[in-house]
Formats: sequence, structure tokens, C-alpha cells
Amino acid sequence: MLDLEDLQTFVEVADAGGVSPAARRLGVSKSIVSRRLFRLEAELGVQLLARTTRGAALTEAGVTFRDHAARVCAEIDVARETIRPAGELRGRLRIAAPLSFGTTHLAPVFAELAKRHPLLSVHASYSDRFVDLVGEGFDCAVRVGYLPDSNLIARRIGPIYGRLVASPDYIKEHGAPETLDDLPMHQALLQGTEAWQLIDGDKTVTAHPQGRFKADNGVALVAASVAGLGIAALPDFLTEDHLASGALVPVMTRYQFPEAGIYVVRPSGQHPGRKIRVLTELMIQHFC
Repeated sequence: MLDLEDLQTFVEVADAGGVSPAARRLGVSKSIVSRRLFRLEAELGVQLLARTTRGAALTEAGVTFRDHAARVCAEIDVARETIRPAGELRGRLRIAAPLSFGTTHLAPVFAELAKRHPLLSVHASYSDRFVDLVGEGFDCAVRVGYLPDSNLIARRIGPIYGRLVASPDYIKEHGAPETLDDLPMHQALLQGTEAWQLIDGDKTVTAHPQGRFKADNGVALVAASVAGLGIAALPDFLTEDHLASGALVPVMTRYQFPEAGIYVVRPSGQHPGRKIRVLTELMIQHFC
């Protein structure tokens, strides 16, 4: 008889690419993971994984069996959720969340989820990098902004608005830009080499700003804006307090940013488990 725990462990190792990362995801020792894999291969009579110096690679049989094992595990999870008492969540929910928005706006939602469901383990990871949900073993992610085309399934939670801002000191020294033609004469604060999509009346225009200060985190760009280093395109949730205090002021107000959003995303090949549905419903209650 195949053991469900062995199947789940195999799927984790296959997706993580090795015993060590799978053990970290599962919260068990490497020896336990190896023992489960050995037991599964012995029961099936085939080798599923080829151990290498870089981790573990699926054999031809392993590639075929991985998809079947993942479907079995998903179906068992759905069956468990169906027969459990209403409201009772168990197991683990791994969530990837953005750093700037997550620690201030999402952390209370995750804490409320854990409080309402004491048998559920909530593991939240905060980072502004674009995580690979499948490769890094996340059940879902909360993403803020504009979603690129992907094979992920997304549920929109609510809108996010943004604007161009600068400090009064910067404007006093360099003047306030009014049109896109003015931007090349100003320092922009950037997360990379991004273009700014702006709405001018009934059309969308693109700006290609340049600047010497870049950061991969919105809070850092706020600090640079307040320090008078340049003009930044930032979401309102990061700037509202600074705008209220006068530390920042809107610039180029004739232009608007296209409405962005808050999304819960999950891999497309998985059934939307009740844990993800409950998280999504809680976020809708919180933000809408």
C-alpha cells in the first residue's frame, strides 16, 4: 500500500529539486525525507529520483509518477476539507507576500487568519522579488501592482492607486515638472529600468525616466523622495502619511496612473484549496 505521506514527500522533493530544500519546506529532517523516498521506491519497484551532487533529478518514471502523485495528494486534500467541520482548517499555508505592502497591510490579515484557525500553520514570507510559487513551494502569493501574463490563476481583491511625488525641497531647488517633456531634466527614483505608464486624458502615454538612485523596495524610494533626491512613482499606501504631513507633494497632476490591484495568485494546476479560499475571503473583507 502506498503511504500518502510518502507521496506528498516525493512531490515536495520533485518540485524543490532536492532532499534538503524539501526537508526545509516540510519541517522535517533530511533523513526522514530520504527514508520516505526509499520506502516509496521500494513499494513501486522503480527508481523515481536520480541523486546528484546538485540535488535530485526525476527519472523518466519519476516524471510520469510525479503528476499522478500530485493529483492524488490534491484530491485527498479536497476530500479532507469536504468532510471536516465548517470553519476548521488544518495543515500548513505558505504565502509569499510583498515586503513594502505586506508587513504593514497584509501581516494583520495573516495574523487574523491564524487566530481564527488555531490548527492551521501560517507561514508568510515577505520579499519584493518575484518568487516562483511552484519551484519554491508556496501555496499562493499576494501580489500588488500590474500582473504580467503568466500561467498563474489570480483573484483580484481590490484596487491600488499611485501618483508621482517629490519633496518640497526638491521642487524648490529643481522646479516642478509639468509635462513628460520636462522629465529628462529631472532625477527619477526607480526600482530598475522601468517605464512609467501614465494616463493623459483619454490616452495612455509612456515615459522613460532616468535617475542615479535605484532601490528594489518601495519604502527605500519613499525615503529617497523625502530626502529630496528626485521624483518617484509610488503607490498611495506608501505616501499617504507623507502627503498629509507635507513631506511629499504630488507633481505632474495632469497625469494619472492606470489602476493597479491587489491579487491572490496560485499555480494553475492545483485545486483552489479551502485554505486559499478562506484567506481570499478574509482579504476581501479587510480591503473592500
